[in-house]
Amino acid sequence: MKRIITLISLLAFMAVSTVSYAADAGSVPQKKQTKLGLYMTAAETMNHIKANGDKTLFVDVRSRAEVNFLGTPTVIDANVPYMELSEWYTWNEKKKHFNLDVNSSFAKGIEDRLRGKGLSKEDTIILMCRSGSRSAKAANLLADLGYKNVISVIDGYEGDKAKNGKHKGQRVVNGWKNNGLPWSYSLDKTKMYVQK
Repeated sequence: MKRIITLISLLAFMAVSTVSYAADAGSVPQKKQTKLGLYMTAAETMNHIKANGDKTLFVDVRSRAEVNFLGTPTVIDANVPYMELSEWYTWNEKKKHFNLDVNSSFAKGIEDRLRGKGLSKEDTIILMCRSGSRSAKAANLLADLGYKNVISVIDGYEGDKAKNGKHKGQRVVNGWKNNGLPWSYSLDKTKMYVQK
């Protein structure tokens, strides 16, 4: 009887739940996995925002430079960078780019944006980066701080790299921009990250 009641409760929760996650969390690449195991694709994120945007904080966690030069989804609530270019623009020879450092004000930036939208740590937070790796790390940081409903967008803003063909190595596979979802180079200052 206890199992039947538990099953009925689970089915009832699923029926009223408005959050749908990526179908198979087990297929998420290891570098994109999070402690909470909550994922969405860019397309699923857009559908969720349309239905539940007032109860969700949607954050672009890319650096200010990325947002400035590559644009951002028009439906984000905020840009709160998880990482920023290192203060001294140090070069990473292995990765062939400038180093990024973790933003020590990231958690406070998320708290401020939640409060500004009238939300709390219990509400849904969706994090998006370029391709899903940094948003996973940012989700893990928030999980360590007690957040329970942090979702990482597994294909990010620019998507994954093609593994073969004429576009091999280019980010043309999936992601926000490649799905034709709304974005703009024109930034809304009220949504941008300004350190105080």
